[in-house]
Amino acid sequence: MSSLCLKDIYANELPGQAERLKGFKKEYGHTVIGQITVEQALGGMRGITGMVWEGSVLDPEEGIKFRGLSIPEIRQQLPRTRGAQEPQPEALFWLLLTGKVPTEDQVSMLSRDLASRAELPPHVEQLLNNVPRDLHPMAQFSMAITALESESKFARAYLAGMPKSEYWKYTYEDAMDLLGKLPAIAGKIYRNVFKDGSRIPPMDPNADYSENLCRALGITQQRDDFHDLIRLYLTIHADHEGGNVSAHTTHLVGSALSSPYLAFAAGMNGLAGPLHGRANQEVLEWLLKLRDEVGAEHMADKDVIRAYLWKTLNSGKVVPGYGHAVLRKTDPRYTVQRQFAQERFPEYDMFKLVSTIYEVAPEVLTEHGKTRNPWPNVDAHSGILLTYYGLDQPSFYTVLFGISRCFGVMAQLITDRALGAPIERPKSLSTDKYIELAKRHYVKL
Repeated sequence: MSSLCLKDIYANELPGQAERLKGFKKEYGHTVIGQITVEQALGGMRGITGMVWEGSVLDPEEGIKFRGLSIPEIRQQLPRTRGAQEPQPEALFWLLLTGKVPTEDQVSMLSRDLASRAELPPHVEQLLNNVPRDLHPMAQFSMAITALESESKFARAYLAGMPKSEYWKYTYEDAMDLLGKLPAIAGKIYRNVFKDGSRIPPMDPNADYSENLCRALGITQQRDDFHDLIRLYLTIHADHEGGNVSAHTTHLVGSALSSPYLAFAAGMNGLAGPLHGRANQEVLEWLLKLRDEVGAEHMADKDVIRAYLWKTLNSGKVVPGYGHAVLRKTDPRYTVQRQFAQERFPEYDMFKLVSTIYEVAPEVLTEHGKTRNPWPNVDAHSGILLTYYGLDQPSFYTVLFGISRCFGVMAQLITDRALGAPIERPKSLSTDKYIELAKRHYVKL
């Protein structure tokens, strides 16, 4: 069994998954599992349970769990490539799709498969060379992904009249091609916008996904540690339930049977928003401004940092990187990044600044009283780690986030197609209709 590729293993397990879903729907299809309040309907559907997302579930206390495994368990159980200290994101992709931890040999085979799909069509490279250098990297990222529609095996097979039972197979191929090409796209954007526009070296078939991404970017500072950081970054950002904007958008567009390229590009347009994926860029920009205003000599002074936080809050702004829609404790993704920094560069001044904020901010935010969760989230830490290794362009960070998120949303899109998920089409009402229904219900009570 271990000699089979991921696609073959998934195909073998698919009949059991389909039968399980069919039986569950037949027996419990009319079971009521919750109720919706007017506040939820008017508040962006927050907290409404209404999606199926197999890869991960977010627990308010324990944080994200990938197929039932916490982040510490993921770090312990997922295979590592030779000499690496952190797990490989392609190993997580295997877990997300199959529910099983792969072997080292299986992940090595998957890494080679992804590297073999990396070459970009000439028109995509030309597109990236022709756009203005000051166009935001996320806009370029989305454009390049959309332009890859020319390569869609799913779109061609659909036009040729493939049966529904084959949808997942071509979705799988597109997903693998997309994942394989993202390092080259990211590398081209990075080199064009921030460097000299040089060509990307060919992917190394003997290297893992993260090392090839680092090669594409051309960052060689403390190479082995930086490779490990990218492995960790891509793994912990890969999936975060299905209700977040990028995952939900990819799922929604994919439910219309748009190709994986078009669905993922739509998700990336959502990830680019400041209330979602661009938060990591805004956190680092805020930290750098804080450093410049208080001075390097005060970056570890709790009283100075406390005063700056109050200044930020009293001006009507939020403290970037703190608070979370679901979590009610420190984000485990923050914690694991903090551990990474403590082990490798505990004396780095920006790490000390983030650590001081971590000691002060929860108390300030609790006293302020307008933040339900006063603890840091994943974005509070990632920027200073990347900066330490020389990737100090905040506007590029969301591109890395997007590469990571592709592992999670593509695993789910393959599953959606394999199990025949329907087009998503929730019911909407006008405000007048909600008022009418609410008054009618209130009278009944």
